[in-house]
Amino acid sequence: MNRWSGVEEFVEVVNSGSFTAAARKLGVSTSHVSRRIDALEGRLSTRLLYRTTRQITLTEVGKTYFEHCNNLIEAFGEAEALVTQMQTEPVGTLKITAPSVFGEKYIAPLTNDFIKAHPKLSVEFHFTNDVIDMVHDGYDLAIRTGDLKDSTLMAKKLAPRRLHVCASPTYIKEFGVPSDLEKLHDHNCLVGLVESWAFQDNGNSIQFKPKGRWHGNSGSAVLDATLRGLGLAQLPDYYVRQKLQSGELVEILSEYRPADSAVWAVYPFNRNLSAKVRLFVDFLSEHFTTHLPWDEEVHDATDDEGDERQAAN
Repeated sequence: MNRWSGVEEFVEVVNSGSFTAAARKLGVSTSHVSRRIDALEGRLSTRLLYRTTRQITLTEVGKTYFEHCNNLIEAFGEAEALVTQMQTEPVGTLKITAPSVFGEKYIAPLTNDFIKAHPKLSVEFHFTNDVIDMVHDGYDLAIRTGDLKDSTLMAKKLAPRRLHVCASPTYIKEFGVPSDLEKLHDHNCLVGLVESWAFQDNGNSIQFKPKGRWHGNSGSAVLDATLRGLGLAQLPDYYVRQKLQSGELVEILSEYRPADSAVWAVYPFNRNLSAKVRLFVDFLSEHFTTHLPWDEEVHDATDDEGDERQAAN
């Protein structure tokens, strides 16, 4: 027998003062309530209620049992109300992982604006360039860049991501520019997190393995080395767009630029997505759709709307 069977009926009878009132409150018949309480007393091997035609009185054991069960019923109601609230209002802790520089520079400020508008919400950041198992580590949301592989996770496209091969004017003055991809082998390439550079030639995707005397795991450090004339680098637009506009960097091999990838908000698949994740993803999407902070021009992302898909772990 279900250990909860009869408990709700018993508590409601005591609170309502009669079997009839309790049945009306629970939306069942009076006989149903009576049978449930009889079965409960039978299972407990004790009498909980003294019943007369005029009133209902708790036994001594019934008083103790009611106090505990009434607290349980109230706690259960509070739990249901909290779950309902969490589906409609951002509450609790929003746990986010994002790439170090991109997360610190672009995601953190937006997140701060979001939690400021929702005082019942707190946030926990983890900035890393490693792709972590967000489900295993309990993350609500991950910001990912580049191309995604299909998996059980869901992804919302936030913004386009374009790669540029760049050099400083001082480097170009001293070493010139490669006329094609094959000539890249003659140049010092600044090697960052990715092992290969992506290109496209006549619709065909090409992977080039860069070589040089500079290696590092920081996009900001790669950018600094490029600005100082140490070599060529392939970096996303959110690193170099302003430098290209100012002339501090020059784009080369633009005719071989690969197709744009994207910045994604990735989250575990859930048919009943919590309000904190759903509304935060919408907030990020709306912001990046109307304004790219690394681009002076207003971005028209009409084609990006509704671009939601399964994503990589």
